Amino acid sequence: MTARDSAIYTGEVVHRRLRPKRHRLRYKVFYVLLDLDQIDLLSRSLMVFSHNRFNLFGFCDRDHGDGSKTPLRQQVDDHLRNAGIEAGGPIQLLTMPRMLGYAFNPLSIYFCHRIDGSLAAIQYEVNNTFGQRHNYLVSVTTAPNAVVRQESPKSLYVSPFMTTDMTYSFAVVPPGERLVISITARDAKGPLIAANLIARRRPLTNASLVGTLFTYPLMTLKVIASIHWEALRLWLKGVPLEPRPPPPCLAVTLGRECQPFSSVKGRWRQPDEEVGANQTSTVHD
Repeated sequence: MTARDSAIYTGEVVHRRLRPKRHRLRYKVFYVLLDLDQIDLLSRSLMVFSHNRFNLFGFCDRDHGDGSKTPLRQQVDDHLRNAGIEAGGPIQLLTMPRMLGYAFNPLSIYFCHRIDGSLAAIQYEVNNTFGQRHNYLVSVTTAPNAVVRQESPKSLYVSPFMTTDMTYSFAVVPPGERLVISITARDAKGPLIAANLIARRRPLTNASLVGTLFTYPLMTLKVIASIHWEALRLWLKGVPLEPRPPPPCLAVTLGRECQPFSSVKGRWRQPDEEVGANQTSTVHD
């Protein structure tokens, strides 16, 4: 398996909120991992997948980046160069594809490689339901096959029940036969929310894509519907709404590599421990 391989990842997303009311959700999901330099090749070789055209599945450039006609690869390369990160190798994007012309991605992740294939940086692209998009870019010096640990200040208002005065902590097992993404958020009072994706790799073929139509019917529509449904549940629990600030002035927030976050009030698993135990949440009640 090389860094340029595209694939499907199927698994579960689990979110858990700790306060002021406990709240938990779990959904089955699938993502595609696409090499940005090979999307047109995939479009030509797969009958049910298209690039910037309607199909059962598709990838549309304007769903990502700044929405301009500037090639997405060039945009990411510009972010890397402006941050002083040397990459130059393949860039893989983990995202939900369009299904029947529609997709909403709360989070897409770019795995940016050096020419020798090693991972140079991860860029987390976040969309909110107010039509805003922001990137969190963090360099990677972790040894191959190790858990990547990073953190970044939060810049984009996402949930109406959380402020932007928070810090994200990331623990990532990069795409291989298995993929693990663990994101925790804390404010001045400590841990507030944890989100986890654990998924398994499948080949990206016409047959596997068609199979997801039956296993995950209308998944991309369910994403936006679920966001509003869970917001209603939180509101009914009495969780207060937070005012929405102006969007960040810059398109990218730079983070840093770090050690796992821990809290006296709530034990947060070491990412290696979580991966080894095949857990779906890093927070214990």
